[in-house]
Amino acid sequence: MASKLAQLRDMTVVVADTGDIEAVRRLAPQDCTTNPTLLLKAVNDPAYAHHVEEALRWGRAHGGAREAVVAAVCDRLAVSFGTELAAIVPGRVSTEVDADLSFDTQGSVAKARALIADYAARGVPREKILIKLASTWEGIRAAEILQTEGIDCNLTLLFSLVQAAACADAGAFLISPFVGRILDWHVKAGGGPYEAETDPGVLSVRRIYAYYKAHGIETVVMGASFRNVGEIEALAGCDRLTISPQLIEALAADEGDLPRRLSPDAAADAPARMRLDEKAFRFALNENAMATEKLAEGIRGFVKDLRSLEALVAERLG
Repeated sequence: MASKLAQLRDMTVVVADTGDIEAVRRLAPQDCTTNPTLLLKAVNDPAYAHHVEEALRWGRAHGGAREAVVAAVCDRLAVSFGTELAAIVPGRVSTEVDADLSFDTQGSVAKARALIADYAARGVPREKILIKLASTWEGIRAAEILQTEGIDCNLTLLFSLVQAAACADAGAFLISPFVGRILDWHVKAGGGPYEAETDPGVLSVRRIYAYYKAHGIETVVMGASFRNVGEIEALAGCDRLTISPQLIEALAADEGDLPRRLSPDAAADAPARMRLDEKAFRFALNENAMATEKLAEGIRGFVKDLRSLEALVAERLG
């Protein structure tokens, strides 16, 4: 029998959740996605020192305020990694807008345009790139603007149906509902023990998937943030799944049967279509303690790693 990874690929687009270029070469995913945490790990790896040194040389050759130069070097690093990844995968590479812009619509739009321009200067068309934005009200509004300009967006740090509904209304190309972080919150709150079929992260993504399919929403659902292969198997058939190299390898080593669990034709018990203005969105999100806390925590974590990256760049700039 074919491996579970091969079976999964027959029904779901597999995306590598890593900035490790060699892992992407080895695993041959359709798409790949990075974030500040993954990029920081990659930058600290001697194997990618050439990307770091090129960006530092570029930064030293440009004038301006030191803070602005550091930020520009970090952006250049992200695009350098993304450019190499784009040459490997046949599909898309997601590149993140700085998490400290999560509540700044215009700042997010400006940053996204600059990233796309840098990619274009390196010969990478916008059709190869997804701009990652946090699923805040402001991030969703930024995606709405960018989508009208032909810049496709990946809305991340998504933990609730209300966020997913707002992203759909904005015409987002893709959402990344998190699974493992939802599970983490419920376990910490005293819930469980959970199996794949009762995992609150799995159930959340299934509900979002059913909502989208029942209402003819074209936004792609890409489950993310997995803690174990059971969560992945329980979402087999989802539009896309972004998976760490370790879990991709575990699926590749398993030759058991993998039944399809999600199908557009079988989407049932979907919630009614929501139309959300800012007030309704913020109130509904506030009513969901898990989503509110994990969104804030996720932004803080990405900002922390961004600051660590900036400190590393500032130190090496001299």
